[in-house]
Order: sequence, then C-alpha cells, then structure tokens
Amino acid sequence: MFYLFNPEGKTVKQFLLCFFLLAGFSPAAFATTGSLDLTLAPVGIISLALFVLAYMLVMAEEKLHLRKSKPVLVAAGIIWALIAWRYMQDGIPGVTAEAFRHTLLEFSELMLFLLVAMTYINALEERRLFDALRAWMIRRGFSYRTLFWISGVLAFVISSFANNMTTAMLMCAVVMKVAEGDKRFINLTCVNIVVAANAGGAFIPFGDITTLMVWQAGIITFNEFFTLFVPAVVNYLVPAIIMSFFVERRYPAALQEDVELKRGALRILTLFLATIAIAVLYHSWLDLPPVLGMMTGLGLLQFFGYFLRKTLPGSLARKRAMAERYGDTERLRALGNIVPFDVFSRIARAEWDTLLFFYGVVVCVGGLGYIGYLEMLSTGLYGGGNHTSANIILGLMSSVVDNIPVMFAVLTMQPDMSHGQWLLITLTAGVGGSLLSIGSAAGVALMGQARGYYTFVGHLKWAPVILLGYAASVLTHLYLNAELFEIFGRPGGH
Repeated sequence: MFYLFNPEGKTVKQFLLCFFLLAGFSPAAFATTGSLDLTLAPVGIISLALFVLAYMLVMAEEKLHLRKSKPVLVAAGIIWALIAWRYMQDGIPGVTAEAFRHTLLEFSELMLFLLVAMTYINALEERRLFDALRAWMIRRGFSYRTLFWISGVLAFVISSFANNMTTAMLMCAVVMKVAEGDKRFINLTCVNIVVAANAGGAFIPFGDITTLMVWQAGIITFNEFFTLFVPAVVNYLVPAIIMSFFVERRYPAALQEDVELKRGALRILTLFLATIAIAVLYHSWLDLPPVLGMMTGLGLLQFFGYFLRKTLPGSLARKRAMAERYGDTERLRALGNIVPFDVFSRIARAEWDTLLFFYGVVVCVGGLGYIGYLEMLSTGLYGGGNHTSANIILGLMSSVVDNIPVMFAVLTMQPDMSHGQWLLITLTAGVGGSLLSIGSAAGVALMGQARGYYTFVGHLKWAPVILLGYAASVLTHLYLNAELFEIFGRPGGH
C-alpha cells in the first residue's frame, strides 16, 4: 500500500502525468485554497519545483539507497515556510499556521489508526500465528494447482483485515518454500497473490489505506463498503481462473515443518478483531473518529501484554516440569530462550519510514493545494462531468502511481459525485495497482522477496488478463449497484 514505484523505464510523459496527479494530494478536509492565488507567483513555482525534486529522489530510492521519508520531510518544511513568508509579506500572518494544523490533524488520525493496526499485525507475527499458517499449508502436501488457489483465496481473505503487503509476503513465503526452484510456478502464483491481496482490501474500510481514507472522511458508511464485495471477488476470480489453466498438475516434494504458537496468539487475534469492532461502533453509533476506537484497542493490548509478562514465570515453570518429565532436552533449550512479550517493541517495528513519508507527502501537497494548484487539477479532471471515465482512468493510473496519492487527490477535490461513483473510485484505486508489479506495495515487496522468480516482465505478461478482471469488476459494480449512481433523483456522474 505505501511503497512507490521504481521509475526505471518510465517516459517523461508518464512522470509528468503522475506528478500533476500528485499535485492534488492532501487530506480531504483541506480542499480549499488560501486567500492568495500563488500558482504563478515565485513562491508557488519554487514550491512546485521542490516537490518535483523531492519526489524524484523518492522514486530513485532503490538506486540512491536514500530512505523515501527524508526528501519529502525537508520539502514539506520549506514549502510551508515559503507560504508563511509570502502571507506575512502581504500582511496576513497566522492563517497559514491554522491551515497547517488542520492538515496535521487529518494526517494524525490516519497515522495513529495505521500504527495500531501495524502493532497488532507485528504482535501476531511475533506470536508465530502466520508461521503456523504457513507450516500447516506445507504439511498438507497440496498439489501446485491447489496451492495456487489456496494461496490466492487466503491472500484475498487475510488482506481484508491485514495490509496487502504483509499478506502477500506471507503467501509468497509459503510458495517459495513449497515450490523451491520452480521459477515459472512461483512467478505465476505471485501474480495471483498480488491481484488477490489488492482485491481483498477493496471492500472493507480497514482493508486498505484508500478505503480507510474514504471511511474516515465520512463519505461512505461502514456497511456501504460491502457492496463492493462481489466486484472485488470478480476482480480476483477472472484472472485467477484463466491463470489456473497454466498451472501444471503435479505435486511438490513433501516438507515437514512444525510451528508452535506462542502463548496468547489466539487471544491477541481476538483482541485485534474486538479493536476493529470498537472502531466501527465508535464511528457508526457515536459519530467519533475510528482512531479513538483503535487507540482504545491498543490500550487493551497493553493490558494483555502486562498479563502475559506477569504470568510468564508460572507458565514457564509448568512447561519446564512437563519437559523434564518426558526428558525433552530440545524443549528445555527452547524454553530458556523465551523473551517476555513487549507491546512497545511491536510498536517500534512499525514501518516508521513509511509513516514519515506519508506525513511528508500529505504536508507537501497540502501546501501545494493551499497555493492553488488543487483547484486547477480539479477543474481539469472532473470539470467535464464524466465521473465514470475519470474514476476508471485514475484507477488505471494507480498502476504507475501509488493508490494513496490517487485517492487523496480525489478526496481533496471533493467532486459532486454519487455514492456509486465514490465506491467506483474506491474500487478502481484499490485494484488498479494490480496491473503492474510496481503498482502496489504487495507487488514491490514480492519483487524483493522473490527476486529472480517474480519480476516486472513476468507480471507484465499477465497484464491483459488482469485488465480483463479490472474491466469485469467495474462493469459488475455499475450493473449491481446502479441505484447508487443517482444524485437527488437524477443520474449522477455518468
């Protein structure tokens, strides 16, 4: 979800197109421009150039080995300093500070929500829940075709509550271990996993950062997202069915891997589900920001971590006595290496570079929107009134630009669209990144994890099939949810 693409091989035209889309990237509540139109002023042009430079450094992260948060953090500070200086020159001090605080508040809600979700996922990983799932699949001795379908279906299901990158890497680890050395099968299955992981996060508010943004903006209610379930399934199944015919009917070598869940793993999973439920109830029943429910859930996890630490000596004593009774020396050695559960160590393992990058881009383009570039972009994209075409095109663009700026651009523009259109852009921005391996965090992560097996070209060969699934999911949404494309009793946004 959070990683940008490697620009190697991109044309100048593509980059400029991506940039002008990004020029609309800022929080939904910050859709207005400042009282001064600075789009043609030196301050505006310099700010634009700074953002271009910072973004180019971000895209060259793999080449320069420069973390992507650094250039955007610096650019964000300079851009807002330039805006504040210009407003002071015109005798309007203080207004930029208020605008910045508004932007910061919107980002903070999203960041804290993601931080809690990342902490829970890291805690489940540390308790070896995902390792146990992988070991179970390996022990079953599934055929290649069965493994193809199981990994895809699990990626679809798990990504609806975990981020698509974690889900894809988990399923890829299984495939790499079971089909070790089979480049063709690994590449094909990784393509299937990427498509499934992206589709699985498109029909639930916390399945993807884009759906989370739309939900927190209050545009679509929690229940309305589930109308995208069938289109999301279609988006996954159409390419998966076609690709499955190219999977050989044979069995991998049998492997044996035993994984024991650490104490409290299933209870932490239950707490995670309860935390999500609390966030939904806070937002739906009490009209409170979902982040309040998530932070409450983090407190519950901290209490449970306290319980695990306090009861650890007694648990170890019981297990040690049992191991000694059966003479299990290996078990005794493992018990001596147990480390107490620490919630804050799980928080520390969150993707801080990603979160800081997210902050930098939001603040950068919040400044560009305040300068006046957002209004220009909004007129160009949605001025003609053909919202369906615009939303489909933006979804396709998310295959070369990360879907986060795509969705932020639309939220910031706030076009007068029906719920059907808002659901359409949610769907297309979520699944459009599947067209290319560089179009989503899942694809980028797997290119590193399965280096030499899953490649850009290997994914590109299946792009026509994935595009067919994209088109089928859009048509399914337009057909099944036709009544949602009405605004005030008239057709809206076709």
